[in-house]
Amino acid sequence: LGWKFYDADDYHSPENKKKMAEGIPLNDEDRIPWLCALHVILRREDSFRQDAILACSALKKMYRHVLVNGASAIESNEPEQPGENAALKILFVHLDGPTDVIAGRLEKRRGHFMRLELLKSQFDTLEPPSAPENFITISIEKSLPEIVLEIEHAIFQG
Repeated sequence: LGWKFYDADDYHSPENKKKMAEGIPLNDEDRIPWLCALHVILRREDSFRQDAILACSALKKMYRHVLVNGASAIESNEPEQPGENAALKILFVHLDGPTDVIAGRLEKRRGHFMRLELLKSQFDTLEPPSAPENFITISIEKSLPEIVLEIEHAIFQG
């Protein structure tokens, strides 16, 4: 697509990375500053009219709301009014799959702070996207080319 790519894991604080490396799940208090920082990155790209892709485990509806609206989303569940701080237009791609498939992929990953033991806490926290959120759900059991085609279709046809 020629879009900028951001891996949200690169923006975790050293404290968050340490917690995860020790097998301690992150909580809302840990995640909110990280999500606000990611919103700032997306807002900056939007201000330059640059499309971007962010790989991020935005597990809860509130987390996705922060990505779209920034820090103001914490105080309110209402979307911001149009204007300078209007909500970002984001398509969330929910990659869905069985725990055992994801666990198998995590076991193969080397040198990452997210430990396999944290997978259960991720599933416990997960609130899959639902209407009126702007999202698509794709099975991770599809091939990578199939997944990419579905995402591209949703971007350009959606």
